[in-house]
Amino acid sequence: MSARRSFTLSRAVACGLAAVAAWTPAAWGQNPTLVAPEDMPGPLSEVTVEQQLGAQLPLDSRFIDQDGREVRLGDYFQDGKPVIVSFVYYECPMLCTLILNGVATSLSVLKLEPGDDFEVVAISFDSEETPAMAHEARRKTLERFGRPDAEDGWNFLVGDEATVSQAAEIAGYGYEYIPATDEWAHASAIVVATPEGEVSQYYYGIEYPPKDLRLALVEASEGRLGNMVDQLLLYCYRYDPQIGKYTAVAMRMVRLAGIVFVVALSLFLWLMFRWERRRAGRVASLGAA
Repeated sequence: MSARRSFTLSRAVACGLAAVAAWTPAAWGQNPTLVAPEDMPGPLSEVTVEQQLGAQLPLDSRFIDQDGREVRLGDYFQDGKPVIVSFVYYECPMLCTLILNGVATSLSVLKLEPGDDFEVVAISFDSEETPAMAHEARRKTLERFGRPDAEDGWNFLVGDEATVSQAAEIAGYGYEYIPATDEWAHASAIVVATPEGEVSQYYYGIEYPPKDLRLALVEASEGRLGNMVDQLLLYCYRYDPQIGKYTAVAMRMVRLAGIVFVVALSLFLWLMFRWERRRAGRVASLGAA
């Protein structure tokens, strides 16, 4: 298949249609809205993302990584680390590169470290792709990530058709081969999974807000990652699966503001009381003199 792959206008059109199939923006710069499958033409009706929150990914499935080694998907779900999973294909002329670059760009501004704090797993849904293709895609993604010494934690996998389709189906990720263009129509989304391999959150499009992605990793880690600020943000913000981002919980923010006000008022009264006692003491000392 790779011999027939030349960068043509039809390939760009195919990837553009794939992006539209996955989501359409309500307005540029706003949150994406999923397109109903029945509103899509032909094979594009198969490439949506059906959220499967809480689904268990097949951790016993076997793949080949970018170095040609046989691995289990479960090898990356260890030591309490959450995992970012993306379904792509490595010779995609446009959309898949944008997805991987979006992940790398968002993670590059976070202080969390891939390999230590979380894992990134890319899975090719083209069963004819090779470990060499996975290796090259990983190299380009790491260049975008911009940390030369941070190769750990970035894992690019290939597998047979049955293995890949099982994992994608469980994750709710659709894709479809288009013979006319020798391309794949596919959704544009990434999945955040817990250390146990359960689907936790979905993020759509090709840009992923670093703040939301950090909170997703902290929440999926079940308390292993994050600091006090993250915990406060998770108290005030809740992941909304309909729009794929965190939104403010008004009542919790009001409660937190109330607590802050009570603490501040108590501190102010304590300081005033302490100051008054000191002033009274100085007056008494001057009177005695």
